[in-house]
Amino acid sequence: MKERIVKWLLVMGFVFCFPITDIMSVHALQDIAERDLSDFRVENGNSERDPEQPVDLRILQQRYPEIFFTQGPTDQKRIALTFDDGPDPRFSNDVLDVLKQYNVPATFFVLGSKAVANPEIVKRMQNEGHVIGNHTYAHPNLVEEADLGTLEREVTRTEDALNEIIGYRTKLFRPPYGFLYNELVEKLGKMNYYVIAWDVDSLDWQEDPPEVIASRVVDNIHPGAIILMHDGAESTGDRTNTTLSLQQIIPQLQEQGYEFVTVPDLLSIPFEK
Repeated sequence: MKERIVKWLLVMGFVFCFPITDIMSVHALQDIAERDLSDFRVENGNSERDPEQPVDLRILQQRYPEIFFTQGPTDQKRIALTFDDGPDPRFSNDVLDVLKQYNVPATFFVLGSKAVANPEIVKRMQNEGHVIGNHTYAHPNLVEEADLGTLEREVTRTEDALNEIIGYRTKLFRPPYGFLYNELVEKLGKMNYYVIAWDVDSLDWQEDPPEVIASRVVDNIHPGAIILMHDGAESTGDRTNTTLSLQQIIPQLQEQGYEFVTVPDLLSIPFEK
């Protein structure tokens, strides 16, 4: 390694300190210097690589149709409400109250850390006919982490925690932010998971007025839709308007003839391993 550094310094000194009339020779020497500098970076763990980028949900669904879903069959007026980031004692029970009022089942993608802290809410979800899915333990950006080990730890830790609470190992997974790329999806498939995305986004995390949230859902609904909402939030977040919007969304869509079902019912897939 010392010899390579010395060689690089000598080359650069030669380039900048001696007159060279042949421009091709200059380029050749610079190429040698760059190759040696690149080798130096690689051997010292500083190699540069393009960061991973999230792949569009629709593209992932096309690439992995057996395990990745954004919607259900479109031949029947059946739709699925889904909620992320709970259980949250500030908001989840209010959401559950509205679902119970209208006799609507839903699918909750919960965080392992919050499930451990609020097991009674998870049990209530299960007891009232809702399905539980895995949303990682601590809500990392899995694409930014770009590490299969991180994915496996986050998913397995949550799976173990949920098994202790609800008595089964869920097969349903939703990535934080909806961010995944090919290798992460393939890893989830090997871990015996279905990846559940969505195709109707309420954007309720923006905390718009309830009628705005409701309009985003009702105006974009279609047979087979999977609707994304949130029953949990960060410490400064507020999901009150999510609950209020449900009071508009559910009766309006029921009046239009839509039936609310859980994700596994919509997709005709098992929800436990």
